[in-house]
Amino acid sequence: MKKIICLALIVLTSALMGCGSDKKDDGNLKIVTSFYPMYLEVMNITRGVEGVEVVNMTPPQTGCLHDYQLTPEDMKTLETADIFVINGLGMESFMDKVIEARPNLKIIDASDTPKIVPIMEEGTPNPHVWLSITYAIEQVKNISSKLCELDPKHVDAYKRHTLDYVDELTTLRDELQLSLALLPNKDIVTFHEAFPYLAKELGLNVVAVIEREPGTEPTPQELADTIDKINALPVKVIFTEPQYSPKAAETIARETGAKLFELDPIVTGEAKPENLLDYVERMLNNVVTLAKALQ
Repeated sequence: MKKIICLALIVLTSALMGCGSDKKDDGNLKIVTSFYPMYLEVMNITRGVEGVEVVNMTPPQTGCLHDYQLTPEDMKTLETADIFVINGLGMESFMDKVIEARPNLKIIDASDTPKIVPIMEEGTPNPHVWLSITYAIEQVKNISSKLCELDPKHVDAYKRHTLDYVDELTTLRDELQLSLALLPNKDIVTFHEAFPYLAKELGLNVVAVIEREPGTEPTPQELADTIDKINALPVKVIFTEPQYSPKAAETIARETGAKLFELDPIVTGEAKPENLLDYVERMLNNVVTLAKALQ
């Protein structure tokens, strides 16, 4: 009788320990990323590592996560995650809900490193640090270091892939800086606050921003101020973004005669292994656009 009771207690305890999560310990590692830039960084570290799955939580067209609301599908994705990789610096404003739902989920904050010093705007850090190639490199190194701690059996692969990708990004940064160094015009007007890090790294000067946050229409006074700043520039160009409506930029262009060009903040894209070098390719396109616009 005592043996039967003990066996029943063991079965009950095991059942209770399994409650509250759909995660199964099958020996594999599931890494979820918050949005596309983080997916690209993690995939370049983990590519081809057996038993490691990388899933991007948000849909391909999501863009920046400033006001993103978690969906039931997102929560379902996180229920089976071992690790959640985020950009940090306030980009993922929903993290309180994630921590409340999954208090034991391992979280890697890519920007949580002393090597990244955020640009502050009205006391708040600008979170678009991946648009500095230097800071993208630091994010990759930081993610890799944390993954090595959390998944030591794949340390060699993670370190090898990190070195390869860092070399790729370092070459990219050096080439882009060199290609824009002799530009006669360095002043730019951007759609929203995504590009201060890119501008700083490439020696450019953001003189005006049309919308502080996407979808927030500029006030009449802000429009007038932006028009005045553009009219004072030797080269009148406005950089829109492919993810957002150019309506406000088009209005200003009609008033100033400015030409419109597109800069890509690289926040949207298909989470596919074949897109490993999407960051590199789209950053190259950005610099070709800048060179063409500012000549």
